[in-house]
Amino acid sequence: MKVEGSYPFAAPRDVLWPMLLDPTILANVLPGCEKLETSGENQFNGILKIKVGPVQGKFMGDVVMSNLKSPESCTIAVDGKGAPGFVKGTGNLRLEADGDMTTLHYTGDADVGGRLASVGQRMLETSANAIIRQSLEGLGQQVQARMMASASGELGLDEPLPPPPPPSQMQFAAGVAKNLAADYLAPENRDSLIKTGLAILGAIVLIRMISNWWTDQIAKKVANKLSKPE
Repeated sequence: MKVEGSYPFAAPRDVLWPMLLDPTILANVLPGCEKLETSGENQFNGILKIKVGPVQGKFMGDVVMSNLKSPESCTIAVDGKGAPGFVKGTGNLRLEADGDMTTLHYTGDADVGGRLASVGQRMLETSANAIIRQSLEGLGQQVQARMMASASGELGLDEPLPPPPPPSQMQFAAGVAKNLAADYLAPENRDSLIKTGLAILGAIVLIRMISNWWTDQIAKKVANKLSKPE
């Protein structure tokens, strides 16, 4: 399973970078995260509850950050397992500065096993992208709140923010559905989607024609029977 993308933040790299290393902030923006604690230098362990299609459950695992080049880039390794299966992978984050804006670029590759792998590659990638997208959106809100608080003098850039409510399972499911819709409506999938739609429409028309014909035949038989004298 591979993921790749980017996300813009309205803050300089020096503000975004320490927030990416803060387990309290990450735990409160990651959908389904029940715990994320520091277990060593640039190491964390946590519990994540997820639902992918018909498969749901908790994963317990470790996150290790390495090759840290503050405030530019780092490598992330994830190793988690639970009743639904296991996930093991690595990824890279790169922060690209553009004045007071920062674009986070990410790439990742993971191996998935157990019941979780049975849902299929597309659903796995869609769910992973939904988790990443919602996490980045939540982090973006935290970054915006910090910048606004700092500008008003209510909070320094180094002071912790009040944690936001973590995303609910319903919000995560909505994000998966949104990503699936975007995936199916992507230009490369439109021809296939149109063909599938036409096939379904054709089947509906055919069933309707057969149904109308059968109804007419029954009506004719009833009419003939009623027209005959007793």
